[in-house]
Amino acid sequence: MVQKNKYLLVIAGPTAVGKTALCINLAKKFNTVIISSDSRQFFREMELGTAKPSQEELGLVPHYFINQLSIHDHYDVRDFEKEALHLLDQLFQEHDLIIMTGGSGLYFDAVCEGFDDIPSIDPEIRKYLNQLYEEMGIEAIQKKLSQLDPDYYAQVDKNNPQRLIRGCEVTMGTGKPFSIYRKKKKANRPFKIIKVGLERDRAELYERINWRMEEMIKAGLFEEAERLFPFKHLNALQTVGYSEIFGYLEGNYDREEAIRLLKRNSRRYAKRQMTWFRRDENMHWFHPQQIDQIASFVEDQMEV
Repeated sequence: MVQKNKYLLVIAGPTAVGKTALCINLAKKFNTVIISSDSRQFFREMELGTAKPSQEELGLVPHYFINQLSIHDHYDVRDFEKEALHLLDQLFQEHDLIIMTGGSGLYFDAVCEGFDDIPSIDPEIRKYLNQLYEEMGIEAIQKKLSQLDPDYYAQVDKNNPQRLIRGCEVTMGTGKPFSIYRKKKKANRPFKIIKVGLERDRAELYERINWRMEEMIKAGLFEEAERLFPFKHLNALQTVGYSEIFGYLEGNYDREEAIRLLKRNSRRYAKRQMTWFRRDENMHWFHPQQIDQIASFVEDQMEV
């Protein structure tokens, strides 16, 4: 049963679009808190490459699900769904509106719509798949998933090894395609959901992505990746912003090429994010500088 006058405000958008600044302004206006659903920002060892809010920004408004995990911890979208719903239940005792933001569409969907329960999988299967990925590359995992579950393969981000490996391990571990476990019917949540998507002109967004990557590099992104290099096999580090530098550290190409790949893959990542969010018919789109218009929209939705 939906709680009366309890709202989850989802602020979605691609990397570098301007989610952090907008959410802090909205949180101040509505006297509330922010939940991060960005799966890359959960891990405390990954600082620069995940574009977390600065310490100053974190001090302006309470944030949750940032830096609460180690890259050595096993954590997936089902864990986030369970913990986020529990946290929301607590926070709604003090707030009528909670903000959830990030660029991980799968994690948004977990909280807003839910997932079917998936049986526990033998960890040896993931170990085998991770070894296959290390030795044979992402193409081997792509090929295996396309054979095991062509339906999921047609939908999945084919450049994301975590998603590919997850699809393979569930199918291999249960004997049933991963696609059948993806919930067809939305879960009922005890709160109302307001969805706001942030967008910029593509040229403007790509310029911001390139600029931010330069700033990350100046701040020490290569040095951070070098410190994490011994753990490059961990799932948390199979992501844009680190894998490109790992390739450089392995001697596959020079630093200039690594920087080119960082920028290119970040732009491609943003494009995939927008494709995911665009499919949601309940998403209402704004430019991130339209703070007053967004606030008015939210207030109108809360009066409905």
